Amino acid sequence: MDNAPTGHDQNADQIAYWNGAGGQRWADRQPVQDILLQPVADILIDRARIKAGERVLDVGCGSGSTTFAFARAVGPSGHVMGIDISGPMLARAREVTPKGAPVEFVLADATVHSFTPENFDLLASRFGVMFFADPALSFANLRKALRPSGRLAFACWREARENPLFMTPLQAVYRHVPKMPQVGPEDPGPFSFASQGRVNRILSAAGFSDVAMEPCNLALDIAVGGGLDAAVKGALEVGPAARALADQPREVVAAATQSMREALAPHAKGQTVPLDAAIWIVTAKA
Repeated sequence: MDNAPTGHDQNADQIAYWNGAGGQRWADRQPVQDILLQPVADILIDRARIKAGERVLDVGCGSGSTTFAFARAVGPSGHVMGIDISGPMLARAREVTPKGAPVEFVLADATVHSFTPENFDLLASRFGVMFFADPALSFANLRKALRPSGRLAFACWREARENPLFMTPLQAVYRHVPKMPQVGPEDPGPFSFASQGRVNRILSAAGFSDVAMEPCNLALDIAVGGGLDAAVKGALEVGPAARALADQPREVVAAATQSMREALAPHAKGQTVPLDAAIWIVTAKA
């Protein structure tokens, strides 16, 4: 396994999490997560208007599914660099890289990594940019890697309350465990880019222009075709409900699991359990 990268001091907690048991859980669950989030990758690729032969920087690439999707879009004459702070996830990415794909993976903190200047046409990310402690600093560093004609396209979550995908399992769990500490609106986390004003402020401070934010509403099948059992299992493995149940005794987990099953059952349609998800597709020019 890769060692954890050195990074910006304020990103230390995230680096520790994504290189520990948390990152390993995500790496193990990656094949299922990729199917679940495929509709997001499809919208992102459409809005990014990727052309054959382009060079793409995939930030927070995880186990590489978006990197490979971008590589298919740019074709053999293009190139994609995936960067992530998670050793376990990049180890998985390297294992599953298709033979001959025009990709490379870098274990590094994008806030401080020394990129070749003006090397990429597109900076892209699917849910990989909301975890920076000082996002304006991170995006300023990333912008240096873009050509003057370069552009930005990424997907991030809108408000938690607009995302039953997370909140339906979490509210069921909260009947049994104390609520997790409130995360401040500026703190790193899944919903830290929910505010349009904040995203505009960050990207403007980093030197980007023509920032546009398109709200997209999706229904994502948390069962990934595996029925109610698979939906419950998934919510217990990754995401806010899983975090809320970490370190809880077995009987509490069992009771919360039953509540979660009851909350998800009305959403089941055959072998699918679709829940509403609300995202932004953010685009800008370098």
